[in-house]
Parts: sequence; C-alpha cells; structure tokens
Amino acid sequence: MKNLAIPLAALLAVCAAPARAQVGVRIELGLPVAPRLVVVQPGVQVVEGFHEEVFFHRGWYWCRRPDGWYRSRSPQARFEWIEGRRVPGGLVRMPAGHYRNWRHEERREERHLERREERRDERRDDRRHEERREERHEDRGRHEGERERR
Repeated sequence: MKNLAIPLAALLAVCAAPARAQVGVRIELGLPVAPRLVVVQPGVQVVEGFHEEVFFHRGWYWCRRPDGWYRSRSPQARFEWIEGRRVPGGLVRMPAGHYRNWRHEERREERHLERREERRDERRDDRRHEERREERHEDRGRHEGERERR
C-alpha cells in the first residue's frame, strides 16, 4: 500500500492543478506566395488588390476582421487570432475597411484629381477675393470723387 501512496499522491497533485485551456482561432486567407505590397504609411504596407485588409508590419502579416486581428509570419501560413492589446497601435488606428481591395494606381489617380480640384478651388477663391478687392477700390474712388464735387 505504501508503494501506491507516493504515485497516487503525485497523480492527485497533477490532477488538482488548475487546468489552463488555450483556444487558438486560425484562419487561412489564400494569399499568394509573394503578395504585392504597397507602402501606405512609414513601416506599414498593405497587400494590393486583396479582398481583405492585410497589412505587413515588422515581419508580420496582419489581417483585420470584425472579430479581431490575426497575424502570421508567412502569407501562406494560417493566421492566428491575436489579443487586441498585442496589435501595434499604428495598425489599430488605420481606418477600418479603407485598405480593402487597395489599388495603388487608382489611389494615386484619385489623389491627383483631388489636388487638381483643390487647385481649381483655390484659383476660384483667389479670383473672387481679387474681384472683391477691386470692387472696394472702385467704391472708394467713387466716394472720393463725390466728395470732391461737393
């Protein structure tokens, strides 16, 4: 009986220890072997033309989904769910959904058109400002002429 007491005590000690369960959620995205990456911020790249937001930052691929963030070292490996506190702040602050299906060339053309519109608006505002200044100058001239006639 003494021979069984020590192994039984050890078995009870192991069984009585609190069980630690770790649930790992993993997803597969189906990225190509070498996805085309485009810089969207210093140190942050996005996979161009992909249907989900997938970023590359400091050696990790990061995917944002409604249920949280996932990461992987390789684009073809399974992405593992990550606690929000472990996601780099620069990625969390990126506007959600903005980089889905991101096309570098399209965005560049959009920015070009936006700048063109801004310049056009500035020129229009400058013309209006100049017209108002000329009107004020003409009004002053008229008022001075009326004073001289009196």
